[in-house]
Amino acid sequence: MLSLNSYLNRFFLLLLSCVALAGCDKSSKTVTPTTPVVKVREPVIALALGGGGAKGFAHIGAIKVLESHGIKPKIVTGTSAGSFVGSLYASGKTPFQLQELALKLEEADIRDLTLSKQGFIAGQKLQDYVNKNVGNRPIQQFPIRFAAIATQLDNGQKVAFNRGNAGQAVRASCSIPNVFIPATIAGKRYVDGGLVSPIPVQTARDMGADIVIAIDISARPKAGQSTNLWGLLDQTLNIMGQQSINQELAQADVVIKPAVGNLGVMDLKSRHQSILEGERAAQVQLAAIDLKIQQFKQSARARQSVVR
Repeated sequence: MLSLNSYLNRFFLLLLSCVALAGCDKSSKTVTPTTPVVKVREPVIALALGGGGAKGFAHIGAIKVLESHGIKPKIVTGTSAGSFVGSLYASGKTPFQLQELALKLEEADIRDLTLSKQGFIAGQKLQDYVNKNVGNRPIQQFPIRFAAIATQLDNGQKVAFNRGNAGQAVRASCSIPNVFIPATIAGKRYVDGGLVSPIPVQTARDMGADIVIAIDISARPKAGQSTNLWGLLDQTLNIMGQQSINQELAQADVVIKPAVGNLGVMDLKSRHQSILEGERAAQVQLAAIDLKIQQFKQSARARQSVVR
Protein backbone atom coordinates (compact mmCIF):
# COMPACT_ATOMS: atom_id res chain seq x y z
CA MET A 1 0.00 0.00 0.00
CA LEU A 2 1.18 3.50 -0.79
CA SER A 3 1.91 5.83 2.08
CA LEU A 4 0.33 9.22 2.48
CA ASN A 5 3.52 10.89 1.25
CA SER A 6 3.42 8.82 -1.94
CA TYR A 7 -0.16 9.86 -2.66
CA LEU A 8 0.73 13.49 -2.11
CA ASN A 9 3.77 13.25 -4.40
CA ARG A 10 1.70 11.68 -7.18
CA PHE A 11 -1.00 14.33 -6.76
CA PHE A 12 1.47 17.20 -7.08
CA LEU A 13 3.13 15.60 -10.11
CA LEU A 14 -0.26 15.22 -11.80
CA LEU A 15 -1.11 18.84 -10.97
CA LEU A 16 2.17 20.11 -12.42
CA SER A 17 1.61 18.09 -15.58
CA CYS A 18 -1.82 19.64 -16.09
CA VAL A 19 -0.45 23.14 -15.61
CA ALA A 20 2.34 22.47 -18.08
CA LEU A 21 -0.06 21.09 -20.67
CA ALA A 22 -2.35 24.05 -20.24
CA GLY A 23 0.56 26.39 -20.83
CA CYS A 24 1.56 24.54 -23.98
CA ASP A 25 -2.02 24.66 -25.28
CA LYS A 26 -2.23 28.42 -24.87
CA SER A 27 1.11 29.04 -26.49
CA SER A 28 0.08 27.00 -29.50
CA LYS A 29 -2.96 29.15 -30.32
CA THR A 30 -2.63 31.47 -33.32
CA VAL A 31 -3.86 35.04 -32.80
CA THR A 32 -5.55 36.33 -35.90
CA PRO A 33 -5.29 40.12 -36.20
CA THR A 34 -8.62 41.84 -36.71
CA THR A 35 -9.08 44.08 -39.73
CA PRO A 36 -10.03 47.59 -38.60
CA VAL A 37 -13.35 48.83 -39.93
CA VAL A 38 -12.79 51.89 -42.10
CA LYS A 39 -15.55 54.38 -41.40
CA VAL A 40 -16.21 56.97 -44.07
CA ARG A 41 -18.47 59.99 -43.88
CA GLU A 42 -21.71 60.18 -45.75
CA PRO A 43 -21.55 62.34 -48.89
CA VAL A 44 -22.91 65.87 -48.76
CA ILE A 45 -25.89 65.67 -51.11
CA ALA A 46 -27.36 68.78 -52.71
CA LEU A 47 -30.52 69.45 -54.66
CA ALA A 48 -30.30 72.04 -57.44
CA LEU A 49 -33.86 73.09 -58.30
CA GLY A 50 -34.45 74.78 -61.63
CA GLY A 51 -36.96 77.42 -62.65
CA GLY A 52 -40.15 76.95 -64.63
CA GLY A 53 -43.08 78.76 -63.02
CA ALA A 54 -46.00 76.55 -61.97
CA LYS A 55 -44.09 73.53 -63.26
CA GLY A 56 -42.07 73.91 -60.06
CA PHE A 57 -44.64 71.79 -58.25
CA ALA A 58 -42.77 68.86 -59.82
CA HIS A 59 -39.92 69.59 -57.38
CA ILE A 60 -42.25 68.60 -54.55
CA GLY A 61 -43.02 65.22 -56.12
CA ALA A 62 -39.33 64.51 -56.61
CA ILE A 63 -38.50 65.51 -53.03
CA LYS A 64 -41.24 63.18 -51.74
CA VAL A 65 -39.69 60.17 -53.49
CA LEU A 66 -36.11 61.05 -52.52
CA GLU A 67 -36.95 61.45 -48.82
CA SER A 68 -39.02 58.25 -48.78
CA HIS A 69 -35.85 56.41 -49.88
CA GLY A 70 -33.67 58.03 -47.23
CA ILE A 71 -32.05 60.57 -49.55
CA LYS A 72 -32.00 63.81 -47.57
CA PRO A 73 -29.96 66.72 -48.89
CA LYS A 74 -27.80 68.93 -46.71
CA ILE A 75 -27.77 71.70 -49.31
CA VAL A 76 -30.58 73.11 -51.47
CA THR A 77 -30.09 75.69 -54.19
CA GLY A 78 -32.93 77.12 -56.24
CA THR A 79 -33.64 79.45 -59.13
CA SER A 80 -37.00 81.15 -59.60
CA ALA A 81 -39.69 78.50 -58.92
CA GLY A 82 -36.92 76.31 -57.56
CA SER A 83 -36.06 78.96 -54.99
CA PHE A 84 -39.71 79.16 -53.95
CA VAL A 85 -40.03 75.41 -53.30
CA GLY A 86 -36.45 75.15 -52.08
CA SER A 87 -36.83 77.84 -49.42
CA LEU A 88 -39.88 76.14 -47.91
CA TYR A 89 -38.18 72.74 -47.94
CA ALA A 90 -34.89 74.03 -46.51
CA SER A 91 -36.81 75.79 -43.73
CA GLY A 92 -37.86 72.38 -42.39
CA LYS A 93 -41.12 71.65 -44.19
CA THR A 94 -41.69 67.94 -44.84
CA PRO A 95 -42.53 66.78 -48.38
CA PHE A 96 -46.14 66.24 -47.35
CA GLN A 97 -46.35 69.71 -45.83
CA LEU A 98 -45.01 71.07 -49.11
CA GLN A 99 -47.69 69.18 -51.00
CA GLU A 100 -50.38 70.48 -48.67
CA LEU A 101 -49.23 74.07 -49.24
CA ALA A 102 -49.12 73.49 -53.00
CA LEU A 103 -52.67 72.17 -53.13
CA LYS A 104 -53.97 75.13 -51.13
CA LEU A 105 -52.02 77.81 -53.01
CA GLU A 106 -54.09 80.34 -54.92
CA GLU A 107 -52.90 82.98 -57.38
CA ALA A 108 -54.16 85.70 -55.04
CA ASP A 109 -51.75 84.44 -52.35
CA ILE A 110 -48.66 85.40 -54.33
CA ARG A 111 -49.74 87.71 -57.18
CA ASP A 112 -50.20 91.43 -56.58
CA LEU A 113 -50.98 93.32 -59.78
CA THR A 114 -49.71 96.85 -60.17
CA LEU A 115 -49.29 99.54 -62.82
CA SER A 116 -45.65 100.22 -63.59
CA LYS A 117 -43.36 100.60 -66.58
CA GLN A 118 -41.05 98.01 -64.96
CA GLY A 119 -43.62 95.22 -64.64
CA PHE A 120 -47.18 94.42 -63.62
CA ILE A 121 -46.55 92.21 -60.55
CA ALA A 122 -45.12 93.89 -57.46
CA GLY A 123 -43.79 90.78 -55.74
CA GLN A 124 -44.53 91.84 -52.15
CA LYS A 125 -47.20 89.15 -51.73
CA LEU A 126 -44.75 86.48 -52.84
CA GLN A 127 -42.20 87.76 -50.35
CA ASP A 128 -44.74 87.82 -47.51
CA TYR A 129 -46.02 84.33 -48.35
CA VAL A 130 -42.54 82.83 -48.16
CA ASN A 131 -41.63 84.62 -44.94
CA LYS A 132 -44.86 83.54 -43.29
CA ASN A 133 -44.30 79.89 -44.19
CA VAL A 134 -40.67 79.78 -43.11
CA GLY A 135 -41.59 81.24 -39.73
CA ASN A 136 -40.06 84.64 -40.55
CA ARG A 137 -36.59 83.17 -40.09
CA PRO A 138 -33.55 84.37 -42.02
CA ILE A 139 -31.94 81.89 -44.41
CA GLN A 140 -28.95 81.23 -42.13
CA GLN A 141 -31.29 79.77 -39.49
CA PHE A 142 -32.73 77.11 -41.81
CA PRO A 143 -31.93 73.50 -40.83
CA ILE A 144 -30.84 72.82 -44.43
CA ARG A 145 -28.29 75.14 -46.06
CA PHE A 146 -30.03 77.14 -48.78
CA ALA A 147 -29.25 79.63 -51.52
CA ALA A 148 -31.63 81.48 -53.85
CA ILE A 149 -30.13 82.57 -57.16
CA ALA A 150 -30.88 86.00 -58.65
CA THR A 151 -29.38 88.25 -61.31
CA GLN A 152 -28.11 91.69 -60.41
CA LEU A 153 -29.82 93.90 -62.97
CA ASP A 154 -27.19 96.60 -63.25
CA ASN A 155 -24.28 94.31 -64.16
CA GLY A 156 -25.84 90.94 -65.04
CA GLN A 157 -23.90 89.10 -62.33
CA LYS A 158 -25.16 85.98 -60.55
CA VAL A 159 -25.89 86.42 -56.86
CA ALA A 160 -26.52 83.55 -54.45
CA PHE A 161 -28.51 84.72 -51.44
CA ASN A 162 -27.60 82.37 -48.57
CA ARG A 163 -28.25 84.76 -45.70
CA GLY A 164 -30.86 87.30 -44.72
CA ASN A 165 -34.54 87.74 -45.54
CA ALA A 166 -35.76 84.52 -47.18
CA GLY A 167 -38.87 86.01 -48.77
CA GLN A 168 -36.89 88.88 -50.21
CA ALA A 169 -34.31 86.48 -51.71
CA VAL A 170 -37.03 84.34 -53.31
CA ARG A 171 -38.78 87.45 -54.61
CA ALA A 172 -35.53 88.52 -56.29
CA SER A 173 -34.96 85.04 -57.75
CA CYS A 174 -38.50 84.94 -59.20
CA SER A 175 -38.62 88.47 -60.62
CA ILE A 176 -39.07 87.76 -64.32
CA PRO A 177 -38.04 90.91 -66.23
CA ASN A 178 -40.95 93.06 -67.45
CA VAL A 179 -43.37 90.87 -65.50
CA PHE A 180 -42.23 91.48 -61.92
CA ILE A 181 -40.93 94.83 -60.77
CA PRO A 182 -37.22 94.23 -59.99
CA ALA A 183 -36.60 93.44 -56.34
CA THR A 184 -34.49 96.00 -54.51
CA ILE A 185 -32.11 94.69 -51.81
CA ALA A 186 -29.58 96.94 -50.09
CA GLY A 187 -29.99 99.52 -52.84
CA LYS A 188 -29.38 97.08 -55.72
CA ARG A 189 -31.96 95.75 -58.17
CA TYR A 190 -32.37 92.04 -58.88
CA VAL A 191 -34.30 89.98 -61.42
CA ASP A 192 -34.89 86.30 -62.20
CA GLY A 193 -31.91 84.05 -61.53
CA GLY A 194 -32.77 81.98 -64.59
CA LEU A 195 -31.03 84.56 -66.77
CA VAL A 196 -27.61 83.49 -65.41
CA SER A 197 -28.13 80.14 -63.68
CA PRO A 198 -31.33 78.30 -64.68
CA ILE A 199 -30.42 75.20 -62.64
CA PRO A 200 -27.92 76.19 -59.92
CA VAL A 201 -25.61 73.17 -59.92
CA GLN A 202 -22.38 75.19 -59.71
CA THR A 203 -23.65 77.08 -56.67
CA ALA A 204 -24.32 73.75 -54.94
CA ARG A 205 -20.73 72.70 -55.72
CA ASP A 206 -19.43 76.00 -54.36
CA MET A 207 -21.33 75.35 -51.12
CA GLY A 208 -19.50 72.05 -50.62
CA ALA A 209 -21.70 69.41 -52.24
CA ASP A 210 -20.15 66.02 -53.02
CA ILE A 211 -23.14 64.81 -55.02
CA VAL A 212 -25.50 67.17 -56.84
CA ILE A 213 -28.96 66.03 -57.92
CA ALA A 214 -30.36 68.50 -60.45
CA ILE A 215 -34.09 68.74 -61.08
CA ASP A 216 -34.73 70.20 -64.52
CA ILE A 217 -38.27 71.43 -65.19
CA SER A 218 -37.39 73.63 -68.15
CA ALA A 219 -39.07 73.10 -71.50
CA ARG A 220 -36.85 72.80 -74.55
CA PRO A 221 -37.67 75.28 -77.33
CA LYS A 222 -40.00 73.67 -79.85
CA ALA A 223 -42.23 74.53 -82.78
CA GLY A 224 -45.90 75.11 -82.08
CA GLN A 225 -45.33 76.51 -78.58
CA SER A 226 -48.32 78.43 -77.21
CA THR A 227 -48.54 81.94 -78.60
CA ASN A 228 -50.16 83.53 -75.54
CA LEU A 229 -48.14 85.85 -73.30
CA TRP A 230 -46.93 83.17 -70.89
CA GLY A 231 -46.19 80.67 -73.65
CA LEU A 232 -44.08 83.21 -75.53
CA LEU A 233 -42.32 84.19 -72.32
CA ASP A 234 -41.53 80.57 -71.50
CA GLN A 235 -40.23 79.97 -75.02
CA THR A 236 -38.06 83.11 -74.89
CA LEU A 237 -36.52 82.23 -71.53
CA ASN A 238 -35.85 78.67 -72.68
CA ILE A 239 -34.04 79.88 -75.80
CA MET A 240 -31.99 82.39 -73.80
CA GLY A 241 -31.09 79.89 -71.13
CA GLN A 242 -30.45 76.77 -73.22
CA GLN A 243 -26.67 77.05 -73.21
CA SER A 244 -26.58 77.79 -69.49
CA ILE A 245 -28.89 74.85 -68.78
CA ASN A 246 -26.63 72.46 -70.70
CA GLN A 247 -23.54 73.76 -68.91
CA GLU A 248 -25.11 73.40 -65.48
CA LEU A 249 -26.51 69.92 -66.12
CA ALA A 250 -23.12 68.71 -67.31
CA GLN A 251 -21.81 69.36 -63.80
CA ALA A 252 -24.58 67.41 -62.05
CA ASP A 253 -24.13 63.82 -60.87
CA VAL A 254 -27.75 62.88 -61.50
CA VAL A 255 -30.44 64.75 -63.44
CA ILE A 256 -34.13 64.29 -62.69
CA LYS A 257 -36.23 65.48 -65.63
CA PRO A 258 -39.98 65.50 -64.93
CA ALA A 259 -42.15 65.40 -68.07
CA VAL A 260 -43.71 68.84 -67.56
CA GLY A 261 -42.61 70.51 -70.78
CA ASN A 262 -46.18 70.69 -72.05
CA LEU A 263 -47.54 72.40 -68.93
CA GLY A 264 -47.97 76.16 -68.66
CA VAL A 265 -45.65 78.29 -66.53
CA MET A 266 -48.63 79.97 -64.85
CA ASP A 267 -51.04 77.03 -64.84
CA LEU A 268 -51.72 76.35 -61.16
CA LYS A 269 -54.46 73.92 -62.15
CA SER A 270 -51.83 71.46 -63.35
CA ARG A 271 -50.22 71.17 -59.91
CA HIS A 272 -51.44 67.58 -59.40
CA GLN A 273 -49.93 66.45 -62.68
CA SER A 274 -46.70 68.32 -61.96
CA ILE A 275 -46.28 66.64 -58.58
CA LEU A 276 -47.00 63.23 -60.09
CA GLU A 277 -44.47 63.78 -62.89
CA GLY A 278 -41.89 64.76 -60.31
CA GLU A 279 -42.51 61.52 -58.43
CA ARG A 280 -42.22 59.43 -61.59
CA ALA A 281 -39.01 61.07 -62.74
CA ALA A 282 -37.34 60.73 -59.33
CA GLN A 283 -38.30 57.08 -59.06
CA VAL A 284 -36.47 56.35 -62.31
CA GLN A 285 -33.23 57.89 -61.00
CA LEU A 286 -33.07 56.22 -57.56
CA ALA A 287 -30.67 53.50 -58.71
CA ALA A 288 -28.36 56.09 -60.29
CA ILE A 289 -28.32 58.13 -57.08
CA ASP A 290 -27.55 55.06 -54.98
CA LEU A 291 -24.70 54.18 -57.34
CA LYS A 292 -23.19 57.65 -56.97
CA ILE A 293 -23.37 57.35 -53.17
CA GLN A 294 -21.65 53.94 -53.21
CA GLN A 295 -18.97 55.22 -55.59
CA PHE A 296 -18.30 58.15 -53.27
CA LYS A 297 -17.87 55.84 -50.26
CA GLN A 298 -15.60 53.45 -52.16
CA SER A 299 -13.44 56.34 -53.28
CA ALA A 300 -13.30 57.69 -49.71
CA ARG A 301 -12.20 54.29 -48.35
CA ALA A 302 -9.49 54.06 -50.98
CA ARG A 303 -8.17 57.51 -50.07
CA GLN A 304 -8.11 56.61 -46.36
CA SER A 305 -6.22 53.39 -47.06
CA VAL A 306 -3.54 55.30 -48.95
CA VAL A 307 -3.18 57.80 -46.13
CA ARG A 308 -2.67 55.00 -43.56
